[in-house]
Amino acid sequence: MASFRHSTGSKNPRRILALALGLGLASAALGTANPASAQSPAKAPAPTSAVGYVGTAENAGNKAFFDAVLKSVAKRQAAQSSLKAVTVYYNASQAPSFRSQISSAASIWNSSVSNVKLQATSGGADFSYYEGNDSRGSYASTNGHGSGYIFLDYTQNQQYDSIRVTAHETGHVLGLPDHYSGPCSELMSGGGPGPSCTNRYPNSAERSRVNQLWANGLAKAIAQVNASR
Repeated sequence: MASFRHSTGSKNPRRILALALGLGLASAALGTANPASAQSPAKAPAPTSAVGYVGTAENAGNKAFFDAVLKSVAKRQAAQSSLKAVTVYYNASQAPSFRSQISSAASIWNSSVSNVKLQATSGGADFSYYEGNDSRGSYASTNGHGSGYIFLDYTQNQQYDSIRVTAHETGHVLGLPDHYSGPCSELMSGGGPGPSCTNRYPNSAERSRVNQLWANGLAKAIAQVNASR
């Protein structure tokens, strides 16, 4: 699990992830969510592996999430080889209080990277957003088989820049690990810099890492799909 909580102690798993996936992405914020506006969103399933905004645990859950999403979109890309970017679909219907934050986070990512694009859908999605109260704060979770989700915690999104939180967790969907010890200029530093950090955009290194990750990973995935035909 990874979350937007500040972490302490050794982070060897993060170092492994950094080597496997690379660093960070983008962040943004349009204000805090209003729980009162929620329309009885569905309860998020129990996380099997998660990465969050201020969590104490850092593991390979975000890599599994990336691998699962990449696998699910590779066939679409292989069937439409003329496309220059992979489209990853998300469903925000279960997080009505955060519609503007989710839309802003998606726009930030879409304007920051070129090899992967986020698109909203009301139907079948690669991942979904949920909202509610959780002592762990906000986090991204996956079972490693293509079904993943992002949970946005009310209290945490009132304490921290809400769009930054949302963009950070979305970064895990794109395969990036936490880097809590990083500066505010890094989106994936999450809650490490504290509530005063309102940077919502990925830095140049994070943008480059995401583009490289999706370009190389996609090429390999497409080759595997074509080889299996």
